[in-house]
Amino acid sequence: MRLSVWLSAGVVAGSLAGAPVWAQPATSPGGPPAAPPSPAYEPAGSITLRAALDAAWQRAVAARESQGQRRRAEADRTAAGSFWAAPPSLELSHRNDRLQSNAGRRETEIGVAVPLWLPGQKAARAGTADAAATQALAAEQVARLRLAGELREAAWQLAALQAEAAQADMQIQALKQLADDVERRVVAGDLARADALAAQAELLAASALQSDVRQRLQAARARWTLLTGLAAAPDMSVEALEGAPAPAASHPELQLANQSTELARKRVELMRHSRRDAPELTVGVRQDVPGRAEASQGSLVVGLRLPFGTDDRNRPLEAAALSELDVAETHELRLRERLDSDIAAAREAKRSAKAQLDAETARARLLRERASLIDKSLRAGETPLPDLLRALAAAAQADSAAARQTAALGLARARLQQALGLLP
Repeated sequence: MRLSVWLSAGVVAGSLAGAPVWAQPATSPGGPPAAPPSPAYEPAGSITLRAALDAAWQRAVAARESQGQRRRAEADRTAAGSFWAAPPSLELSHRNDRLQSNAGRRETEIGVAVPLWLPGQKAARAGTADAAATQALAAEQVARLRLAGELREAAWQLAALQAEAAQADMQIQALKQLADDVERRVVAGDLARADALAAQAELLAASALQSDVRQRLQAARARWTLLTGLAAAPDMSVEALEGAPAPAASHPELQLANQSTELARKRVELMRHSRRDAPELTVGVRQDVPGRAEASQGSLVVGLRLPFGTDDRNRPLEAAALSELDVAETHELRLRERLDSDIAAAREAKRSAKAQLDAETARARLLRERASLIDKSLRAGETPLPDLLRALAAAAQADSAAARQTAALGLARARLQQALGLLP
């Protein structure tokens, strides 16, 4: 990816009229910026941030958690649509007088106990299951948004390091050509040997900086691959060219908070329709044998078990449900305030990053022009070589700062999109 390559062209864009390449401005008269060489460390191909998010989501633990929440919500829906409030049970009993009179009396009973729904309980259970399913979908969107935030940070860090590495490569090329030119002039007797040593020292310092940048770039690329499982670098050009993002209709975190509050309300309603355990209807058959040599008698058994709902049972459940509702409502209120604050801070950060980029760009342009003028003065014999080396170093630092600030502006835009709840 070439992120604002014109910013990193620096004083090494190309040669004009046979002058040394390290003394030239970034553009030629009447022409576009000179294209920098393609660095060897740039991977072939690139992907969009949206495709990277889809790939990262397939690898994320949060994706498995979201799938589990949806499955639990669907299971609750199925249970709410059942004909009974809890699983039925089988009842078996047998009595005889073997240890007493041993007259052969026996009684055997078999039946099925079916828990029944209380009035309004089934509808409340279904409403709770629907609210839980909706909350699971909202939680998935929040998880995707948080993952997108990690990807945005990693992608723009990678973009900044790529721009910095490109600048370091071109600085190496410029200083190498400068050192070769100085060496030729030393041999010709135009410059002293100390000037050649100074040029070589600057080249070695730039090489050390290049190695450091490449190491940090490799670490950033490894982190990107760990997040997405992809080796291709993200294409941030579309993200960088996007205008001011429009606010989302509803922030995913706010949607999740709304659904959590609604789920807490449904649970309060379900608790109020479940003030006692489910009554049980028992239907069975019984066989009685009065004694030996007497005929057995069969009968149908119908029973109803009705538990009482006492305060000892209901008060803890009611307190827990009302507490959950109060916490959910308070969290929703505080979340609205935090989101408004985050959006305002992100907008201000974007404005500040844009102002800093304008300043860094102007500074880089001025320092490149200054380096070009000092180069002409050096060739005219009016300025010593150390002055030119200092000017080149200052121009290179300004170009690197402008490249980093370009990525910083892109990151500020991405953070604003993140604060607004927008996915790539």
